[in-house]
Amino acid sequence: MMSLPDEILRSLTACERRIGYTFRDKGLLRSALAHASGVSNRLESNERLEFLGDAILGAVVCEILYRRFPNFLEGDLTRMKSVIVSRQTCARISEQLGLQEYIIAGKGVTSAPALPGSLLADVFESLVGAIYLDGGLPAVQAFVERFVGPEIDRLSQQDHRGDYKSELQLIAQRDFGLLPVYALLEELGPDHCKWFRVAAQIGGRIFTPAWGRSKKEAEQRAAHNALRELAGEHPPFAASAHPS
Repeated sequence: MMSLPDEILRSLTACERRIGYTFRDKGLLRSALAHASGVSNRLESNERLEFLGDAILGAVVCEILYRRFPNFLEGDLTRMKSVIVSRQTCARISEQLGLQEYIIAGKGVTSAPALPGSLLADVFESLVGAIYLDGGLPAVQAFVERFVGPEIDRLSQQDHRGDYKSELQLIAQRDFGLLPVYALLEELGPDHCKWFRVAAQIGGRIFTPAWGRSKKEAEQRAAHNALRELAGEHPPFAASAHPS
């Protein structure tokens, strides 16, 4: 265990109270909080712990999802996991924990009005890696359940299975910083029996259109097509001809 100045130890102790975990090796916590701009050698920064923590967080979240949702298919679990471990979610949890108060960084970073979300996400992943090395799998599982569990609950309560438009919106915002739009391409049939053909679009990419008996149904199906195509799969509503 490395010897640390009293001032740093006080800060680390306050951080431990905030996260609800006490480190046997305080040096691991210090490393988890150290941005490359705040140390003389990048090997002293949190970059290696971030690498480890990213993998550990993904594995623990996958197990939580697997156990909590026994009736979800692989695709449903994969989409939930991608949202839960996203940079935006990690940054939000890091901010909620107040980790920005303890980050060790250079003046150019700490003097900014707000820390970048990417830095906050890195610190959270690094903290996961540090807890894993310090306390093993049970300790990190308890930490993730406590602070990531509410994000899983929130997402599951939204019940995006079958609400493909909501799923697509989440993924479009997370991965592209854009909102999907829906273009009505075609209407067929009399008023009492109309069919609508709609395509989802994210930025310049237009996905395979889908038919529906209403605009709402067509948009849901078009969003489903887009989700499958983004995952590298075949769209489920790919028929180009009028479906009647």
